[in-house]
Amino acid sequence: MKLADTRAIALFLDMLAGEQGAAANTLSAYGRDLSGASADLGGGLADASAGQLESLFAGWADLAPASVARKRSSLRRFFAFLVAEGIRPDNPAAGLAAVKPGRPLPKTLSHGDVDRLFQTLDRLLAERPGPAMIRMKALMELLYGSGLRASELVSLPRNAIRPPQPFAIVTGKGNKERMVPISAAALEAVRAQLAQVPPSGRWLFPSGKGHLGRVRLFQLVKGLAAEAGLDPARLSPHVLRHAFATHMLAGGADLRALQTLLGHADISTTERYTHVDSQRLVQTVTALHPLADG
Repeated sequence: MKLADTRAIALFLDMLAGEQGAAANTLSAYGRDLSGASADLGGGLADASAGQLESLFAGWADLAPASVARKRSSLRRFFAFLVAEGIRPDNPAAGLAAVKPGRPLPKTLSHGDVDRLFQTLDRLLAERPGPAMIRMKALMELLYGSGLRASELVSLPRNAIRPPQPFAIVTGKGNKERMVPISAAALEAVRAQLAQVPPSGRWLFPSGKGHLGRVRLFQLVKGLAAEAGLDPARLSPHVLRHAFATHMLAGGADLRALQTLLGHADISTTERYTHVDSQRLVQTVTALHPLADG
């Protein structure tokens, strides 16, 4: 039995309200989680495979542990309901790993890794010129060049970036706006992307009736990693955001400025997303400490 996501989600919420007496806030949260997951999967949530859910789950790496835990619970209960109702025979969410407190930071990339990615991207763009590679170039330049969250990137309005203006106004978590600088290379890539998006279009990266999904972005990044000879398990949009942060900090960026660029409400979050190697710390102390010559 195949059921459209909107109908399946509505039936699930009706069950929670009628049989389990779920509170209005709970119903609203579950509804948002499931509708968002459905949108990311192009309306294919009810028929999703375990692999698709794992990719979806990985795309939430930038969210707070409590939010990820709630989304995981939403998915597991939703699919348990579908199984109980005979709508599908299996629960693909049963194996989703629990969120552990203090989740480790994602692996970062060396400058050499980043160079390989962009060299490969330029080669592919030359070999396969067309809309898909033009879009990929813009996505990658904005991910690494501006440190955008995956959700912020895929949902950029068509006019969010207006070359030659070297910045964009991005709406991040909590509907908070911030100004994000756009590099010259990213501006050039966005110009090319804009040329293939109708002026009346709503999104910079359209897909179907909406915009590109986070899961699809996750898959595209991993595909590029494989083309570049890098381990796809090491690559994700969030890893590129993390690389942006660590490379900016290593280059001398101020932590407070980086906090603003990343859109973090709390400086401690920025400190978790960035790390400086011990050698650079030793060099800094040696160069700047007033007793270093003593």
